[in-house]
Amino acid sequence: MNKNIKNIVWLIIGLVVLNFINQSFYKRFDLTADKRFTLSETTNKILSNVDEPLFITVYLEGDFPSEFKRLQVETRQYLEELSTENSNIKIHFENPDDQREDLIKRGMMPSQLTVEEDGKLSEAIIFPWAEISFGKKTIVVSLLPNAIVASQEEQLQKAIENLEYGFSNAISSIIQTKSKNIAILKGNGELQDIYQYSFLSEVAKKYKLAKFTLDSVATNPQQTLKDLTSFDLILIAKPTQKFTDKEKLTLDQFIANGGKTLWMLDNVQADQDSLFKNGRMLAYPRDLNLTDLLFSYGVRINTTLVKDLYAAKIALATGTIGNQTQFQNLDWFYHPLVSGNPNHAITKNIAPVRLQFANQIDTLKNNIKKTPLLMSSPLTQKVGMPTIIELQSIANEPQDKDYVSGNQLFAVLLEGDFNSAYKNRIKPFETSLFRENATQNKMIIIADGDVGKNQILKGKPTDLARDKWTNEQFGNKDFLLNAVDYLLDDVGLIELRNKTLQINILDKQKAFEERTFWQFLNIGLPLILLFAFGFGFNYIRKRRYR
Repeated sequence: MNKNIKNIVWLIIGLVVLNFINQSFYKRFDLTADKRFTLSETTNKILSNVDEPLFITVYLEGDFPSEFKRLQVETRQYLEELSTENSNIKIHFENPDDQREDLIKRGMMPSQLTVEEDGKLSEAIIFPWAEISFGKKTIVVSLLPNAIVASQEEQLQKAIENLEYGFSNAISSIIQTKSKNIAILKGNGELQDIYQYSFLSEVAKKYKLAKFTLDSVATNPQQTLKDLTSFDLILIAKPTQKFTDKEKLTLDQFIANGGKTLWMLDNVQADQDSLFKNGRMLAYPRDLNLTDLLFSYGVRINTTLVKDLYAAKIALATGTIGNQTQFQNLDWFYHPLVSGNPNHAITKNIAPVRLQFANQIDTLKNNIKKTPLLMSSPLTQKVGMPTIIELQSIANEPQDKDYVSGNQLFAVLLEGDFNSAYKNRIKPFETSLFRENATQNKMIIIADGDVGKNQILKGKPTDLARDKWTNEQFGNKDFLLNAVDYLLDDVGLIELRNKTLQINILDKQKAFEERTFWQFLNIGLPLILLFAFGFGFNYIRKRRYR
């Protein structure tokens, strides 16, 4: 009896010790081949700064297509990883059905899906959104980002791949206490604010924006340069007036002192308003006096326009029926529809970007790393300047023999140690801030000033991602937002967009064709085995006790 008591006591002690070890040491193991549930160092660094409760509400609950149950499961599993890493993160899934109007007012638009089940097509509406709250701030996260995909299965894969970047980016934005500063350059005929509203209003949600004019360079260039260096990034959107030598040195030294730059430039004057008003226009070279500056960084923007057979459409009046004007959407080869570099975080998974009267970029050999971001299709034609462009040319059938110029570069990322364009030259003014080079700097050059220009409808700006006439959708806004994030990214956050996962998708056609076999295997076979076991067990039992 004493021995039994002794064994029970040791058993209880062992259970207590095991329970203590279990509570003290906790470890999750990711056994997936692509390490799907292993958080990156970037994400872990962001989570370490969440020192107060952060609430994540996900609107993926309720009755929706079976394949998007996968997105619900993957989202839940990923958020559980975040919650495990930091207990301040609280997760909640909600059914959006009773609050649809409220969600739409808060910017969470529903997605309409075409669902195929048992060989039949039907429509379903889901709200693929999450909302993050931290203190008094809230931010929404799209769980189904826009991308040009061949199927819903591919769309689902892109959505799952985007989970870590989407949530990490949102959490980083909502917890940061100090925003980086962006200067919107003015004074050289740049785009008016209303034409940049769609793009800049999104940028302003994450960064501090301020207008900055170079006009004071003429009277006090030293102070102007000092003021400019307080910014982290300059946005230069379609200047139309020449830069003076003092202004160029100011920009050059902003870069040499570590400032990032996003250039959106037109080296050709092509006025589309004049084209639509008069039916024709004269396109001619525009001299911005920036050639030597860009040349020192390893880039030349040519004074040629590029026509591309893969182009966006424009709406043209083709006649009238009664009192109604009839419009038709026709391909306009001067508006290339260009693809992004699929291997870079800025352009991965974005929709094609619409350019308007874009120029071609040449890159020059130097020590700067150059990454192409936007490229035309191979079916292009270069148009020299000056030239007359007529709207009626849209009716001419394109000849394949004319479109043989190959792929053309429209946007390029430059990274490295930039030499000052005034390193061995006489300077327009002296400054104590002069640097001969910049260490590990970045800039992006886009040979189209209208890439960030939104349209105006009834006096109000429209969404940059959609054409108000043709209703086509483009990746312009996503491209520019990613570009800004990349230039200002010090922790490698945007590199998470390059994450690739292998999602095993059910073959619907095969499942439909073999549904009878699998129904039998899952329902009929277990019943047969159960019946056989019962019959066999009863037979053996009777023989044993006979």
